[in-house]
Amino acid sequence: MNTPPELAANTCEASLIDIVVETWRLSRTFQRVLTKLDAGEAARYQGQLRFFLKRLEEVLAAAQLRIVDLEGQAYDPGMAATPLNIADFGPEDCLRVEQMIEPLIMGTECVKRIGTIMLRRANL
Repeated sequence: MNTPPELAANTCEASLIDIVVETWRLSRTFQRVLTKLDAGEAARYQGQLRFFLKRLEEVLAAAQLRIVDLEGQAYDPGMAATPLNIADFGPEDCLRVEQMIEPLIMGTECVKRIGTIMLRRANL
């Protein structure tokens, strides 16, 4: 059975986004591991990671996609990200994005995948 081209394109894009999210997670884990290495060894692997992330950005740009990092930004309920710990705060709290759990993926004109975040109270 033949798959319509628009459905095939959507499936390919969804698959690419899934692998990008998993790759992003792996790169974050790799960054944490680098902090446990001695400085000389860590520097070599840090260079490889930078090259890999640059290459990932290039591939995403070719697909008209990009990863948006919200860490450190003031939290806005309209953000395209789901806060996992929003129930820990009151409506009067001023919040910031402490950690991205899953990245936000943007296309040229719209959000392709909503991110997942952890919040913290902002230091005033």
